[in-house]
Formats: sequence, C-alpha cells, structure tokens
Amino acid sequence: MIKRLLLTGTAALLLMGAAPITQQGSATQASPQEVLDAAPASAWTDVQSDDLVIMTLADGSKVSYQLASAFAPVHVANIRQLVRSGYFDGASIIRVQDAYVVQWGRADDDKTEAKGINATPPAEYEFAAPGAFKALPYRDAYAEKVGHIKSWPVASDGKTNWLIHCYGMIGVARDVAPDTGSGTQLYTVIGHAPRHLDRNLAVVGRVVGGMEFLTNRPRGTEELGFYKDDSQRIRIVSTKMASDLPMAERPAYQVMDSDSQSFSAWVKARANRSGAFFVRSAGAVDICNAPAPIRLKPM
Repeated sequence: MIKRLLLTGTAALLLMGAAPITQQGSATQASPQEVLDAAPASAWTDVQSDDLVIMTLADGSKVSYQLASAFAPVHVANIRQLVRSGYFDGASIIRVQDAYVVQWGRADDDKTEAKGINATPPAEYEFAAPGAFKALPYRDAYAEKVGHIKSWPVASDGKTNWLIHCYGMIGVARDVAPDTGSGTQLYTVIGHAPRHLDRNLAVVGRVVGGMEFLTNRPRGTEELGFYKDDSQRIRIVSTKMASDLPMAERPAYQVMDSDSQSFSAWVKARANRSGAFFVRSAGAVDICNAPAPIRLKPM
C-alpha cells in the first residue's frame, strides 16, 4: 500500500462422509451456517494472545486484528514493537477509500520517531510454506493454486507462496520500491479483493473483530481517499497486544482449522449453495469468498 502513490482500485452438519441433510425427502447440501453450527470444538483453534492487537478508537469502538507471524516475521516483529512502544497511541485513521482500503498510522507530516524497529525490513511478499498447503479444487485468475495454510488465504505458483489481499486482510503501507514499509502505517481491505496488490506489499494480518468500525467511516475526499487534515482523521486512543492485558480483559478469538473436516465441509457448502432461494449452484467458490470462519471463543 503506497503511502501516497498507491493506484486505485471473514461448522459440520455435512462432514466429509457424514449423511447429507434430507429436505422434503431429497438429499441436499448443508448450508454454510448449518456447517458452522454443527462444527465440534476440535475444529476451532485459538488466536494466540501475542498475535492479537486491540486498537481502541476515540469513540470507544475497538478493532481486533491477528498478526501473521509465520508469514512476515520481520514486519510483524516491527508491529509488535510499535504497539508496545505506544507508537500508534495518538495516531489516526488517515485514509478511507471507498470499496478499497482503510489506512491508519501517523500522517506523513507527523515526525514521531518509531523506536526499536527494523527500518528496512526485507520484502516479505512471498515465502516458503510454513505448513501444509490445502488447495481449493477451483480455478483462480491470479495464481496456479489457491487455498489455505494454517487457516490463512494463500496463493501459490508451485515454487513460492503468498498471502492474498482478501477482505479484512491487513498489509503494510509503503512508498515506491525499494521501500518495503516498516509497519508505521497499516491498511485493511474494505472492498472487492485487490489481488493485483498480491506480492507487491507485505501482508501481515487480518481483522478478526470490529471490522464494522473501520468500514463505517466517512470516505476521504482527497486523492486516494486520504483525509484532508487532522480535523477529519479518526484518532486512535491506544493499541495493545492482548498478551499485555490482564487475563480478564483479553478478548478470546478462534479461527476454524483449515485442516479440519468441518472446514472442508464449510468450503463445499460455500461452493454449492442450496435451499429454496438458489436456482443454480455455482459449483465453485473464490478464495476470498471462503475465508476461515472466526468467532469469539464460547465461554
């Protein structure tokens, strides 16, 4: 996400092998919600507190996001340091571009020093797989294969892999290459997946809670959706690592394990919609229309 120069533009009733739902005497595909409702506790994994950031805005709303530490470790280490040093406290949402991105951090004219970070991290745009790649069986316009690694949306050309700019994914804003962005400004996707950005910026996480508090903001009126001045920007009161909060104050999120039977059933349900409303089933699903389900952990 170029700071100023970027171009425009988030279960198993029908488990694998389980009996299908019968509706009016005929076998039908379970709905995505039915799959979610029937998923056992073992199908969900906890979001680790040291990968969870809680951002509180001036109006009291809170946004929670998970860091992708296995995929962009240097950038993620920078973000952890920036959060813990208080760099984002008093920063702002500086850009809201309709159907594209929300961007936050210090404005370009803010000279607050970012202490203790790697100012020139490597271009963590691609990576060797840090886990088993579970491919979707459907064609994709941007990559040879798409699927999930550890419940994250990933694309692959058979040699290397990269995280995908799906809705709610978080990346690091940067200027023109060779700048790779240090993490002082972040953005999240709020519209149709801008897949042309894949492998051009470091994708470092995803929003897991409070996305509505980013998408409902007034759109910026300046070029690329930037806010004109500080009077329009939405202040960030604080950002905290969940692991630094008292246990009673830590939100507990879970993501569905992409290696689980429930996840396979959920993807199948997304690809094969049934029920009274649907006249035709697509028989396929786009990677960004099959994000790993996320929930607050049941108490």
